[in-house]
Amino acid sequence: MGIRFWTRIAVLLVVVPIVAACLWAQSDDGPMSSLKIVVVRDSDGKPLRSAQVVLHLINRKGKSQGEMDLKTDVDGRASADAIPFGTVELQVIAKGFQTFGQDYEIKQPEMEITIKMKRPAGQYSTYENHDDKKPQ
Repeated sequence: MGIRFWTRIAVLLVVVPIVAACLWAQSDDGPMSSLKIVVVRDSDGKPLRSAQVVLHLINRKGKSQGEMDLKTDVDGRASADAIPFGTVELQVIAKGFQTFGQDYEIKQPEMEITIKMKRPAGQYSTYENHDDKKPQ
């Protein structure tokens, strides 16, 4: 076992982990998207400013790999760059409106999603008279 043998072993011990790390990084990095979100009122289409937009990034195994918290501007817009292709759970919260939540498949370099926010529906009470008849 000469010096050449040990040199080759040393090179392998250094090069193999570096190559493996590069391949692993490439498999996680993949294509990215620029995501634009527009939040409007369902009733009249006017933009909702200061709505909270939460993006939950879901990896290929269905587990959360992080989240982004955004606010809409005066035009009801929020944006995020470098969103990895795959599933994103989008949640929108705005005062006086029902919370919105839906999953989206990100698969284009640029995407725009419009969210129509609804006012809360009336609640049903068993203590109110719901008949057209008057109580006797």
